[in-house]
Amino acid sequence: MGDFLTLEEIQKAAQQVKKQSKHRPRIGLILGSGLGPLAESVEKADVVPYAKILGWPVSGVEGHAGQLVLGVLEEQTVAVMQGRTHYYEGYDMPRLGLPVRVMQQLGIEILIVTNAAGAVHPDFEPGDLMMLTDHLNLIGMAGQNPLRGPNLDELGPRFPDMSKVYDRDLQSLARQVAAEEKLGLREGVYCCLAGPSFETPADLRFLRAAGVDAVGMSTVPEATVARHGGTRVLGVSGISNKANLDGATETTHAEVLEAGQVLVPKLTKLVRGVLRKL
Repeated sequence: MGDFLTLEEIQKAAQQVKKQSKHRPRIGLILGSGLGPLAESVEKADVVPYAKILGWPVSGVEGHAGQLVLGVLEEQTVAVMQGRTHYYEGYDMPRLGLPVRVMQQLGIEILIVTNAAGAVHPDFEPGDLMMLTDHLNLIGMAGQNPLRGPNLDELGPRFPDMSKVYDRDLQSLARQVAAEEKLGLREGVYCCLAGPSFETPADLRFLRAAGVDAVGMSTVPEATVARHGGTRVLGVSGISNKANLDGATETTHAEVLEAGQVLVPKLTKLVRGVLRKL
């Protein structure tokens, strides 16, 4: 048997968070590699380290602080995940769904997911923002779906629809904000791979042929769990490196974190703008 979540376990974890914060968030945010600084601007913040929440997967990756920050941002009550855990760190896929499940128990209606992603589209440049219009769930297609195991009927249906994972109305808001703030928002399809090795040029050519615009190692499991529980999702990638379709350049995690420095101000403007319009 895999490491499947039980409703009791999710509720216990949610209770632990409720004991440590009076905030009841309407919006959840998950911040990717190097994008953590946005959490530092949350007002009236209660900080709950992941290690203090029962069963919560803890990340050891640089650029991921590993704490849940509850408070107020742009007059919205938010729960901000400062850092996330990835499949390559050794957790079972359903376990990676626990944070979203807990946020759903706390009352979130909307989930904004961000990540650092590699460009697959040849025109995308490091520092670009890409709004997710759809995703290619390669790991999930091959069997590692976060909803694998007994279905929690209280939370959502056995076979959830995935035709509109990323909410159209939230996308419209993001486009408005990007236009007002002159952010230059690209749009495209994100693919989640298992990692932790970066893609080979052949991998990238394969993904490009399949219609993928950016690639990373997160987001899709979280978005899948969110939709199962009826939460609306907005996804934004910060493009951290150029498409390496010919094998001419080398990709490093340092480069990803460095691109985060350029991306943080842009992403912060976009997320704050969307929160203001909600």
